[in-house]
Amino acid sequence: MFTPQGSGNPPPVRRDQMEPDQRRSGRVDPAVDRAVIRPVLFDAVLLDRDGTLVEDVPYNGDPEKVRPVPGAREALDRLRAAGLRLGVVTNQSGLARGLFTADDLRRVNARVEELLGPFDTWQVCPHDDGDGCRCRKPAPGLVERAAAALGTTPARCVMVGDIGRDMTAALAAGATGLLVPTPVTRPEEVAAAPHVARDLPAAVEEILHRQAALRPTAPRRARTVLVVRSDSAGDVLVTGPAVRAVAAGAQRVVMLCGPRGRDAAALLPGVDELIEWPLPWIDGSPHPVDPDDIRRLTDRLTRIGADEAIIFTSFHQTPLPLALLLRLAGVPRISAISDDYPGSLLDVRHRAPDGLPEPERALSLAAAAGFPLPAADDPALCIRTDGLPPPPARLGGPGYVVLHPGSAVETRACPPELAARIVQVLTAAGHRVAVTGGPDETELTARVAGDAGVDLGGRTGLADLAAVLAGAGALVVGNTGPAHLAAALGVPVVSLFAPTVPFGQWGPYRVPAVRLGDAAAPCRDTRATRCPVPGHPCLSAVEPGRVLAAVRLLGVPADAPLPVGVPATVGADPVAAGGGSAR
Repeated sequence: MFTPQGSGNPPPVRRDQMEPDQRRSGRVDPAVDRAVIRPVLFDAVLLDRDGTLVEDVPYNGDPEKVRPVPGAREALDRLRAAGLRLGVVTNQSGLARGLFTADDLRRVNARVEELLGPFDTWQVCPHDDGDGCRCRKPAPGLVERAAAALGTTPARCVMVGDIGRDMTAALAAGATGLLVPTPVTRPEEVAAAPHVARDLPAAVEEILHRQAALRPTAPRRARTVLVVRSDSAGDVLVTGPAVRAVAAGAQRVVMLCGPRGRDAAALLPGVDELIEWPLPWIDGSPHPVDPDDIRRLTDRLTRIGADEAIIFTSFHQTPLPLALLLRLAGVPRISAISDDYPGSLLDVRHRAPDGLPEPERALSLAAAAGFPLPAADDPALCIRTDGLPPPPARLGGPGYVVLHPGSAVETRACPPELAARIVQVLTAAGHRVAVTGGPDETELTARVAGDAGVDLGGRTGLADLAAVLAGAGALVVGNTGPAHLAAALGVPVVSLFAPTVPFGQWGPYRVPAVRLGDAAAPCRDTRATRCPVPGHPCLSAVEPGRVLAAVRLLGVPADAPLPVGVPATVGADPVAAGGGSAR
């Protein structure tokens, strides 16, 4: 590990050999040596300097004014002891403004290391907001550079900071954002942050707790494992990493899913056989319980001959009715997350930490059941891309922007009027825009696409949509299944996120993203399926220019000729994600 030379960097203090990059993989290999599996969510923790590591002294060029925040040295040493590499990513516009010199900055940073221990990389932006650089937060450049310097990827990094710029930079790079508020942090920044900790030691505890949640006590091997994830396509997709973890230790994986999730389940690596069956205690609009149907389901479960079953659920669902049927079907070992007392229905009753992203919640259950994700695999979402149909020829080559305005849940859909204006602004700025939707959304997609966009409404099943998204530069979408499908393809997401459910649990996972919308709207955390506030204010107030700015922040270039008379900077207002000092 080392501290590189560069403007504002302290003298080198460590020069060990870096670990090789751990590449993303969708491989499921039962032959992996499970005795050496080391489940890892994160390789590195990146930290803002002023307000996060040390007290915020505006434009500080004096080492004597450096004061660590309480508990900082002990917290950082815990991360070092856990094998995590540390980096500092800091805006220092005082250099551009002439308020201190590069030598002053180096001496201040050296004092930080003297008090808090060595860091493995320092990444400093010396520019001001008007310079238009790619490194000044909220742009993702510093996070990307820090990850590269540490031999890893942004998805394997946590970014800890105290203002919205830090969180926006983290998300736009594809890293995990963890906010530690201070008196200068705005309430709206706290509301929009994916994860929040009260102070730096609590943030470190959160990081280590999430790492530990995926560590198994006793890795297992099995012949046939039944995995269950009933509900929608998005729910199935976020369970994909856990299914791959099970597949790495099982000879055969059978997946039980519902009708709404079947097409997604068919795309998951590691699944050998699918059983589609609606579960009336899970489906949002269930039919009455039919005793004959329950008997048929029990008989079908018996014929699987599973050695064990793992029931994956969302935090508000219960696994116990199905666990009872599995007992009747003779399944000898059953694992599930259950807050309710399960009696003898479960062999592994797992308690997942609150606030985990849904993919990690499922992975923690798989690990508790004895099936960790192999070290060669990354916990990112993933789908099989073999066999996908070609995208429509009229889209042209890759690089277009996809807008998906609809959702099966009304509160999470983009208002049609806003969606139509987004298409107009994006196309006016030179982006090709495809509008997608299901067979029952053709009127919506035609209205939104208008004369400027490419209307693909009703023409895209899930596999077709995956083929379209695979060539996209970005997806603009609400909190709905296509957001997770884009994440599984590594496609950046502009997330028009209605706050009815927590963004940290249900936002796009480990993929570059920008969150837009009022995170503190009255519908926050209500889980409402119909908008409880007239006018859908959490999303309707989003300006289309901010969507364009988000697309640009994600690094998606315009690739179509601009109409005559339209300036190249149309709608290029910066994403409103700042706050705090102008450091």
